[in-house]
Amino acid sequence: MLDFEIQRCTRKCFASERELRPGETYFSALVQHGAEIQRRDYAAEAWTDPPEGTIGWWKSQMPGAGAKKMHWAPNDVMLHYFEQLADVADKQDVRYVLALLMIRRRVVRQEHTETDERGNEVLVLFCPRNEQEYRAVVALPAAERVQEIQNELARLLYAQ
Repeated sequence: MLDFEIQRCTRKCFASERELRPGETYFSALVQHGAEIQRRDYAAEAWTDPPEGTIGWWKSQMPGAGAKKMHWAPNDVMLHYFEQLADVADKQDVRYVLALLMIRRRVVRQEHTETDERGNEVLVLFCPRNEQEYRAVVALPAAERVQEIQNELARLLYAQ
């Protein structure tokens, strides 16, 4: 798995160069530019489609002027929730997204992938903290579930 250093939001629209306002919706895209990856932020009115060379994009909202910084729950809490989701069949997409988040936060590392008996791709993860190996089925969420999953993880794993 590749790991990129992604710059923070520029707080400026790439297309118009105007400052993004607190509370304003904007889009961010990671764009392959030669050998490097650039982050480009766009005001909602300047966004049509991801630019050519985009390897990933997302929609977000500028924090308000008085917004408190959000903090992730401790790693042990994330890991415990991940373990609880192992036997919940209708939450495998949540478990997969949480696995990706924990890889990104270096709670676990991806050792390799394998295929299970049903033909599903499975991430094999290792947690150095407890020296446990975990498996997570690659379960890409359906488009209509993305916001649901984001809200669920934010509600359960973010603290102000």
